[in-house]
Amino acid sequence: MPTLDTPLVDTVGLRTAKALEKAFDMRAVRDLLAHYPRRMAERGELTELAKLRVDDEVTVLADVLAATPRRSSRGSRLEVTVGDRTASLQLVFFGKGAWRAKDLQPGRRGLFSGKVGQFRNTRQLVHPDYLLLSTADDADETADAEADIYAGRLIPVYPATQAVRTWTISNAVRQTLLVLDLIPDPLDAAVRARHGLLELDVALRAMHEPDDLRQWQAARRRLAWDEALGIQLVLAQRRALASANPATPRPPRPGGLLDGFDSSLPFELTAGQREVGETLAAELAAPHPMHRLLQGEVGSGKTVVALRAMLQVVDAGGQAAFLAPTEVLATQHARTIETMLGPLARGGQLGGADRATRVTLLTGSLPAAARKTALLAAASGEAGVVVGTHALIQQHVQFADLGLVVVDEQHRFGVEQRDALRAKAAQPPHVLVMTATPIPRTVAMTVFGDLETSTLRELPLGRSPIATSVVPTAEKPAWLERGWQRIREEVAAGRQAYVVCPRIGADMAEFEADFAAGGPDVEDPGDLLGADDSDLGLDGDSPRPPLAVVDVLPMLAEGPLHGLRIAALHGRLSSDEKDRAMTDFAAGRIDVLVATTVIEVGVDVPNATVMTILDADRFGVSQLHQLRGRVGRGGHAGLCLLVSDARAGTPARERLDAVAATTDGFELARLDVEQRREGDVLGAAQSGRRRSLKLLSLLRDEPLITSARAAASELVQGDPTLEAHPLLREQLAALLRDEQADYLEKG
Repeated sequence: MPTLDTPLVDTVGLRTAKALEKAFDMRAVRDLLAHYPRRMAERGELTELAKLRVDDEVTVLADVLAATPRRSSRGSRLEVTVGDRTASLQLVFFGKGAWRAKDLQPGRRGLFSGKVGQFRNTRQLVHPDYLLLSTADDADETADAEADIYAGRLIPVYPATQAVRTWTISNAVRQTLLVLDLIPDPLDAAVRARHGLLELDVALRAMHEPDDLRQWQAARRRLAWDEALGIQLVLAQRRALASANPATPRPPRPGGLLDGFDSSLPFELTAGQREVGETLAAELAAPHPMHRLLQGEVGSGKTVVALRAMLQVVDAGGQAAFLAPTEVLATQHARTIETMLGPLARGGQLGGADRATRVTLLTGSLPAAARKTALLAAASGEAGVVVGTHALIQQHVQFADLGLVVVDEQHRFGVEQRDALRAKAAQPPHVLVMTATPIPRTVAMTVFGDLETSTLRELPLGRSPIATSVVPTAEKPAWLERGWQRIREEVAAGRQAYVVCPRIGADMAEFEADFAAGGPDVEDPGDLLGADDSDLGLDGDSPRPPLAVVDVLPMLAEGPLHGLRIAALHGRLSSDEKDRAMTDFAAGRIDVLVATTVIEVGVDVPNATVMTILDADRFGVSQLHQLRGRVGRGGHAGLCLLVSDARAGTPARERLDAVAATTDGFELARLDVEQRREGDVLGAAQSGRRRSLKLLSLLRDEPLITSARAAASELVQGDPTLEAHPLLREQLAALLRDEQADYLEKG
């Protein structure tokens, strides 16, 4: 009998197998059965036609209300009206088709499938495919057999295409399930009973042909649980492997650098910083490597917590590596750490403390002499703290005794980068990963599931509130003029401002490629700078490219910000130019910094109070929250202006309104995940052929993910290599072979 690995052609025939392979890349029975119905429609329940949107590909369940043949100079057509309790929909068939009128009699119920269009304010499907369902009054025994399969039960509605409709898929599934052998279950009865799960064979069949909605929901739960378990098993094995490795304990040393740093702090640590610090101190002193994720609100003081951990390791005779995603951020961190440590960072130098260390910066663009000095300081152990970019991972970079790796901005570094840096130590070093913005708990458990998690929610004393406003240029262009005036007022009061743009330079070819791939959510080009479209080299009908630093800076310098000291900061500048711009801005020699998202994380200039983000709709929710965290870091209140020509009611505008409505990063992080596909959360590879997560929702299924994580930990603890669970081991091997597991390697 056929199994899950049987080729589809053996169960559905050559023609259908070819169609399914072309439409969905299905080859085996398991591919077909993993193509789950989006929903189940009940015979007595009509689809709400009022919820249909223009351009959606839909399959609807509706009653025929009227069928009217029409003639015109252009030819014949049949107009059919179908409806439910909420709305009606027009079906249009062009050409001669008297048989359709006989088919589509008022009172008949059917499935209708096509793309929703609109003509003269009437929604319609043009030449839809349809399947009429048999009724109790049908006297014709030769009625379509395909319709009879829906009689008296739930109707599965599958993701479909124009070439392969939902009923074609349903037929293929029905034929396959009729001949399919019993599906073996990788979970034993005890595990299923403990977690309230159906047997796999029952669940797969009920997912497509349930007796009722309750059984379908139970089937969904089992299959979603399996998805969660696969991921959690991989992560549990990583945790077990890491904890089995020995590490050099790095206990606190009284009277060392850490005590000196604490006594010199000009502020009190928050309760959260103290609590997380105690957790890190205990784990650093353990004989097994620490693997911890530190997340927190923007400006919650994660850097101070990480620095205290680094100093404990240096006190214990080791070194700490701080891995930053960009050169600007690495340079900023190195400068911040040196400033915070003061004399404690000037080991062997005039004015250094008795027990001091050195902070060394290592990036790819350092001049040869400076690079050689930095490499020597790391290899000799002279530098207790080494800050750098990916350059730290390179093969020729050596450490005398690497004890702690701190990774900033985890989503830009993957597991393989962490592993490469860990390999530079004689024994596995401790690892602390920091995220720039808060992430929902279930995302942390799934994406960062090989790490334990600590959270900072409390902001340090002295942080000023940040007010955020949307500046809708299409509706209220005068608001933007007031925004530029506000920057001038802040500068006149001795403070500074950022202007953020989505791009460095207006590369039209690059923009057109982006636009063709999906395009920005903007209805009209608008006029974000007070310049007409001719200033941007475009005609009014062309989609306007995202505003760019190289274009915006001269417009501001010659226009609304004339007379102010303005400079640019972006990724195409040389390292010296970037460093000079940041140094001058931090020193107050620049009034307005026009930049890209290179300033997104880690940049700390307390005197900056205003940020104007142009084309704000081109940024994600978490990115906007992170950007605005660059202002209000001193004693003055911060202001963030989200400038956009996105119209009210569009998804882009709703996103901006949500950011303006709250400064709670955890709430915004949840919104960010809700607005993105699960695959985007886990990695782009998740959109591939065998996408791992078809049913599991990282937000809705928190209890399920928690349950699967506990089960995975229990299984791996008792059977690390899953020798006693061969089917689970086989599934896990397939997951790891599959390119969709890439997100585990790329963060």
